[in-house]
Amino acid sequence: MGVQMRTKTEETAEPLIENNNKDDVQEPLKPQLPQKREILWATAIYLTTWHVLAVICTILYWKNVKVATILWSLLVGFIGQFGVTAGVHRCYSHRAYKAKYPLQIILLACYSVAGQYRVTDWVHDHRLHHKFSDTDGDPHNAKRGLFFSHIGWLMQRGHPEVFRRSKTIDMTDIDNNPLVQFHTKYYWFFKITFCFVLPVLVPIFCWNESWMEAIGISGVLRFVIFTNMTFSINSLAHFWGTKPYDTRIRPVQNMALAILTTGEGWHNYHHAFPWDYRAEEYGGNFTNPTTMVLDLFAKIGWAYDCKTPSADLVRQVATKHGDGSWSEVPVEECK
Repeated sequence: MGVQMRTKTEETAEPLIENNNKDDVQEPLKPQLPQKREILWATAIYLTTWHVLAVICTILYWKNVKVATILWSLLVGFIGQFGVTAGVHRCYSHRAYKAKYPLQIILLACYSVAGQYRVTDWVHDHRLHHKFSDTDGDPHNAKRGLFFSHIGWLMQRGHPEVFRRSKTIDMTDIDNNPLVQFHTKYYWFFKITFCFVLPVLVPIFCWNESWMEAIGISGVLRFVIFTNMTFSINSLAHFWGTKPYDTRIRPVQNMALAILTTGEGWHNYHHAFPWDYRAEEYGGNFTNPTTMVLDLFAKIGWAYDCKTPSADLVRQVATKHGDGSWSEVPVEECK
């Protein structure tokens, strides 16, 4: 679909190193022998407890929970996911489009529903991930295994290269954003209120769901499932799929993940063109509803300067570096 507010980006640099400055790439990452990392026991216990509780809640409360609560939990989950995909990912991490204050408020509120860590930390880690993807400088380096890239990286202290390379990440835009800083200041209030309190209270007071079913399904199980959906892009999307755009990198295209994460599974394309607000070549469709919603905000002017690569650049990169599975996108879809 065409949106007048889009702007085409005619970058000609190799997409693989588009996030690096000259000073960053002059000093190569130093290969190091595998070494044990300090386990962050508090975090490991915290994450493990959530997953154990999710299993227990499924066993105890799934049979008696009301259909309305299940549908509500899915809605809440996808609202939080929109805050991740459209908010901290495409807007704040990659600056793939600009958002006016009303949309930023919506994005931050939705991100609060997801219940993930502070925006400043999320953006910093993600920029670091793209800049040094799948190396020791990547916080969730997929070369260290599926479990590590999925959740294990949060349970142990980062590799020395992660700390060293962290100094190269420019966070000026985030540090100077008043809304992000306000959200960071009151992080725990927003997280507890939007991620846990409201999702649990609505089923109880709106359709008389029991407290335990509401807490177990709409609170615990929903939080764990959708958090793992986000984690799957760091893990599964670096292991199984095709590479139509760039075979030199680990990220792959995975339609199942794209559907589950509302448009983030087209990971080979995303790492080749991380500044594309669509996160895939085909724009908004049933595998990328995040882009569909952003296009609606673009029509009212709340989202603007939406960046996309030219069709010519995509063709050149896919032809030169892809695995041969790429096919031309109709011209009208690239407008």
